Order: sequence, then C-alpha cells, then structure tokens
Amino acid sequence: MWFFCAFTRIRPPQAAAPVYHGRMREPTKHQPYPIAAIKALSEREAALYTQQHPRSAALAARSTHWFTGAPLHWMQDWPLPFPLAIAKAQGARLTDVDGRPYADFCLGDTAAMFGHSPAALTEALSLQVAQGLSAMLPAAATAEVGELLARQFGLAQWQIATTASDANRFLLRWARAATGREIVLVFDGCYHGAVDDTQVELANGHPQAIPGQVGRVTDVTRTTRVVAFNDVEALRAALAPGDVAAVLCEPALTNCGMVLPDPDFHAALRELTHQVGTLLLIDETHTLSAGPQGYTGAFGLKPDAMVIGKAIAGGVPCAVYGVTEALAGRMYQAWQAAGPGRTGIGTTLSGSLLQIAALHATLTALITEAHYARMFDRTAHYAGRVREVLDRHALDWTLSVLGARSELQYIDRAPRTAQEAASGFDAGLEALIQLYLLNRGVVLTPFHNMALMSPATSLDDVEALVDGLDACLTELSEAPR
Repeated sequence: MWFFCAFTRIRPPQAAAPVYHGRMREPTKHQPYPIAAIKALSEREAALYTQQHPRSAALAARSTHWFTGAPLHWMQDWPLPFPLAIAKAQGARLTDVDGRPYADFCLGDTAAMFGHSPAALTEALSLQVAQGLSAMLPAAATAEVGELLARQFGLAQWQIATTASDANRFLLRWARAATGREIVLVFDGCYHGAVDDTQVELANGHPQAIPGQVGRVTDVTRTTRVVAFNDVEALRAALAPGDVAAVLCEPALTNCGMVLPDPDFHAALRELTHQVGTLLLIDETHTLSAGPQGYTGAFGLKPDAMVIGKAIAGGVPCAVYGVTEALAGRMYQAWQAAGPGRTGIGTTLSGSLLQIAALHATLTALITEAHYARMFDRTAHYAGRVREVLDRHALDWTLSVLGARSELQYIDRAPRTAQEAASGFDAGLEALIQLYLLNRGVVLTPFHNMALMSPATSLDDVEALVDGLDACLTELSEAPR
C-alpha cells in the first residue's frame, strides 16, 4: 500500500511593493517574529524581485487587455509585485522570461504532479495533435482508457469532464436525480472547485455562503449543509433527517491548510451514509498525491463515486468521474425517465481525442509505483530536513504530509478542522517565505506553504527549498526587535 502520512486581487504592477493577503499576526509563542521585521524583509525582497525580473515586469505592464492583468485572475494571487512570466516548464523546473531557473514545488497546483511535460505525455500528445484534437466521437483508445480507469481506481463506470469543477457539479446532479433528494452535504474548509453548492462555510457554528463570491444569486445554504471535518456527531445529526442526496468529501482537506482525517472518520462517514441512503462522493483531485489509487485505494475507502482532476491527464484540461455499477444503474434510470432534452451534464470538449491520448499516457506511464516511491522518498527527506530547521529555530510548527504533498503550519499540533488550521494562518509571514524562496530559485504553491514532490524532483531541489527556508527564518530571528 503506497501511502506516506505524517504530522510534524487584483494588484497593478508596482516596484518594491510588499503584498499581504488576509490577517497578519502579532508575535506569539508559535509565531515569534514581529510584524515590523516581516514587513521590512518583505519590502527588501519585493525590491529584489523587481530588480531581477525586468521582462516579467514589462509583460505585466503590457497586459492591459487581460482583465486584472492576467488570463485568469487567480494568477494575481501570488505574493509578488507583478506576475512571474514563464518561458519553459520541464520536469520539476521552471524558467522565467528573464532566464532565471526555479525548482518547482507548486507544479501547476497539482496539474503537473508527475512533472511538466514528461516524455511519455509529450510523445502521446505530439502524435495526437497531428491526428486531430476533438471530434465529439470516441477515439480508438477510448475503450482501453475506460478499462484502465476501472482497473486503477476500482469503480465500474466512468465519464470525462473538462475540469474537476465540472465533474463535481455533474456528479451532484446525478446524485440528486438518482436519489430524488435535493440536499447535499460538504465539510467546512472543503475545496471542490467552482461549484456553487460547495461555496459554504461555518461561521460561529452556523452555515453561510463563503464571502467574496461574485454574482451569487441563490442562497446555497438552503440546499447545502456544512459540518466540521472529523466531527462525527455533527455529521450524524446533519444526515439524520434522511434527506441528503450526497456527501461530497475530500479525503483530507487541502485548501484551508492541510487537515488529515482522524483514524476512524472515514469508516464512520461510510457507515452513516449507508444508514440513511446517502451517496458518498470522494473528490481525489488533490489527494491523488496519496498513492497510485489515491487516498481511496491507500486506505480502502468504498465510495459510490470518485472525481479526479488536474493531474489525471498530466495537466491537459481533463477530469474523470467514476461510479459503482449500482449507482450507474440508478443514473441510467434517471436519464431514461428524464426523456429527450438537455441533461445539463457535459460539455462539447469532454472526452476529446486529445484528452483520451493524455489519459492513456498518464494511466500507463505516469501513475506508477516507481514514480510514487520516488515522490514519497523526496517527501520523507524534506520532512526530516524541515524538522531539523524547526528544531534549530526552536519553532513548534507542524508539518502535515499527505503522500507527496506537505504543508508547513504555524501551530503546534496537526489541525482536526478548518477552524483549527486557520488559527495558525499568518498572511505576512506566509507571503514573505514564498517571495524569499522565489528570489532564491524555489517556487511554492502561492498559499499555505504547500510543497508537492514530482518524480522529477531531485534531492538538490529539496535542499534548495530547505536552505531557503532556513535562511529566511535566520534573517527574521536576527532582525532588530
């Protein structure tokens, strides 16, 4: 069983501008660095970034025809004076337009988990591009890819979507159609993409729509219940009325700071959903880092359906969702009963010739035991070295690890809920560490100090990350008080 688990905006370009998102914390036992020291070092690092990236600065200034200055406004969420423009991504390395190289631990926020443009994927896509990209008809390899998915992940029937957001959205529609129920349940702090039903959180114990949503027109708390992760009694109470169509669940929370499940949580979740006839949908989009069969395979979960996006096609826009034979039968009955018309499920580019080629290459050449063994080895090395750094600086921080994914959290114990994870957030310190590392050739995911290892990640890359973190903390500790 392959699994390694441990605990331990918008902004116009402007030179030398430190960037902070969210709350900055006053010094505490767990975060001892003064705000003034963090700000001063951030200002210095922002100026250094501006000096080192003149071509990125010029391109950012030129991008006036992109709303927010980027093709996706998320690209402005990095803690940088202006976006870093990339010229090349290969293996676990990035090269920017100024010719500066980086060890990449973001990996497209999981999309390139097996490395950027690995040879098997590049070859498959090159061949397919010459033979056609999309026909809205099956490819020659479609049947084989379905067999590979069923064998790899243990679910009988599959469909393709273009993003994990789409796949989750479609599964919730199928679940409602199959059960005749309207309510869905998610966990506080979850991330399932841009699905309206999941944009709910707990505030002082009560559900509310997540702030900041643009153009929201419905009160999703009417049809979505939300409970704290790892809270079995709250889950039991929320399911008790017997009106919940489906629970949509990440096996571990990965977007609110990392929150790992209690040892008995998933068993209780499966038992409780069975008792009330609620479907269990597992979103493995981020937790594919846990092993070749995701967290589900690593820990023997028994969901009714599963979603996998981002990495499943090596970064080609693609997601898949699989269901049990029993659920597939109920979906088919609902489909037939609906009669002719638009199902509201599917997009024209889903199941394209290009996606099939990318899926085939990923399933046959990238999702391998050898690759995961290497990824876990690098993660274990990183975890050990980070603990050495924390000990040296007398910091009682936590490193939470999920297979090849790890996250450094400014609290002294592994969080059990999203609220506990949030208690350790420090926007200024987090932004400083990311900018400091980037200026020294290391890229982290632009939130929560998340590092992801690929098969192409080298020990030298890991050492560069650890050395950069150590140097940043040393400078903070030596700053005037």
